[in-house]
Amino acid sequence: MVRVKRGNVAKFKRKKILKIAKGFRGTHSKLFRMANQQVMKALRYSYSGRKQRKRNFRKLWISRINAAVRIKNINYSSFIHKLKLLNIGINRKMLSQIAVNDSSCFENILGMTTEVTC
Repeated sequence: MVRVKRGNVAKFKRKKILKIAKGFRGTHSKLFRMANQQVMKALRYSYSGRKQRKRNFRKLWISRINAAVRIKNINYSSFIHKLKLLNIGINRKMLSQIAVNDSSCFENILGMTTEVTC
């Protein structure tokens, strides 16, 4: 059987992993075996982290809207329900930006929803 020499392929693979592990601490960035384990773990965390970031931002937007709406003695769920009844299609991200940056515009939106009765 012919011997397979993997010199260049193995070197490129190791260099790729060590390049990804560049900022890790200690031997986690120097030794290939440790670096490979840490890179795989980091990639798993980054995958789940991308999902969690979306959840966290939605939580933040909801809490900002809730805080802005509570000033007028309306709770969040009834505010969103009234927006749906009026067919106002502003997403939570935009609503929270309006609530933080442009309070007079948010007051107008609140004014429209307080006129609606269920």
